[in-house]
Amino acid sequence: MSTLIGKIKYEFMEMLPPTIYFFIVLHIVALTHTLMTRGTGISLAISTSVLVAALVLGKSVLIADLLPFINRFPDKPLVWNVAWKTLMYSVVAFVVHYFERLFEFWKETSSIAAANARVWADINWPRFLAVQILLVTLIFMYCVFAELSRIMGPGRLRTIFFGPLPTRRE
Repeated sequence: MSTLIGKIKYEFMEMLPPTIYFFIVLHIVALTHTLMTRGTGISLAISTSVLVAALVLGKSVLIADLLPFINRFPDKPLVWNVAWKTLMYSVVAFVVHYFERLFEFWKETSSIAAANARVWADINWPRFLAVQILLVTLIFMYCVFAELSRIMGPGRLRTIFFGPLPTRRE
């Protein structure tokens, strides 16, 4: 039983950094999007959906990292893996972003085909692409830090940023 608890704790700790990162990043994107459309702050409903999305993305990143084609260029300079992972994660972000808009219209039309037609007709493409550019930039930043952390080893990047952990006195 303790091995199961240990495994769950390990998975949770592995999921925590990308989840926190995407929680903050998705709030930035949601705030930017809301300010562009309505000029007001983020509502509780949006903040809750961002939390769920961050949890899903945090776990998705860990699962994606286990796939053999994600870490495609481990022996080449870091820019190769960073560019590849940024592309892969950005494609997923684009699809999720598009389906989010599709879902909004589907609630109104109750037909996927009609909702898709409305998305293509009614979406503000410059704003949609502006959000995508912001997401790609933030995903790129995540990939850079994740690859640096992978190369430097566990804890080294954290130590560089925050200093050594204080030693416990007993």
